[in-house]
Amino acid sequence: MLPRLAYVNGRYVPYRNAMVHCEDRGYQFADAVYEVLGLYRGYPVDLEGHWARLFRSLRAIGIEAPFSAATLSFIAREVVRRNRISTGTLYIQVSRGVAPRNHPFPDPDTPPGIVIVARPGLGPTADVAARGVSLLTQPDLRWKRCDIKSTGLLANVLAKQAAREQGAYEALLVDSEGMVTECSSSNVWIVDEAGAFITRPLGDAILPGVTRQVLAGLIRENGQTVVERPFSLTEALAAREVFVSSTGSFALPVVSIDGRPVGDGKPGPMVADLRARYVRRLESLDGDRWGV
Repeated sequence: MLPRLAYVNGRYVPYRNAMVHCEDRGYQFADAVYEVLGLYRGYPVDLEGHWARLFRSLRAIGIEAPFSAATLSFIAREVVRRNRISTGTLYIQVSRGVAPRNHPFPDPDTPPGIVIVARPGLGPTADVAARGVSLLTQPDLRWKRCDIKSTGLLANVLAKQAAREQGAYEALLVDSEGMVTECSSSNVWIVDEAGAFITRPLGDAILPGVTRQVLAGLIRENGQTVVERPFSLTEALAAREVFVSSTGSFALPVVSIDGRPVGDGKPGPMVADLRARYVRRLESLDGDRWGV
């Protein structure tokens, strides 16, 4: 289903007419940042975390936030309401605005460009999670500030396309030293033989996933161990369980990497339990309901 309308630079417009200027710097330079927010049964998921990350990304590249979190929430809620969405995603993009093409920043008075689009559907189905997914390793060719949620995603696009052409769900990105960073559009975790959940620490090499942070809290609340440290592809291949996390995938078990089975080649019990607890958290959401 296509959206009914989108928000573009101050106007709610029909989706088919949702356009930006040809000299928008997001279009010409990928001089823009974005967020993807989940909606579950009408409720926004981890709203404060997503707004905080958006504002962090804007500060990191020197764009003044066009709105406060409260105003963004008002506009986003209206987009969701007008599209009559219950469970889905909300895409928010903020660019440095429209100016004649030139590498230096334009005049400081140039207003940022903002686009918000809502779509129905939130990630893989429960059947996919029950079967598990496969990963294909790819060299990590991205820029050195992956902690900024930039729209400059060409390396991610090429990696994920390579994975899809080989029948894999995601691309597992590996740096020049053989260490795993993350996937093309998700964070990645392993579970070791002792039952510890291991994920790469925050830094320039990975995106600070909002769902990653929530899952870490759920793991610790359950009395289990979270270890934030780099891990190698060799460790991932030998892990007891592997999974990816993101706004849409929640905690999604991985059953093979480059055609080699993870564990016994089936979703493991620890990730299945974590995913179930995350879904129960979603089902308990209340408060300000945005959608139908």
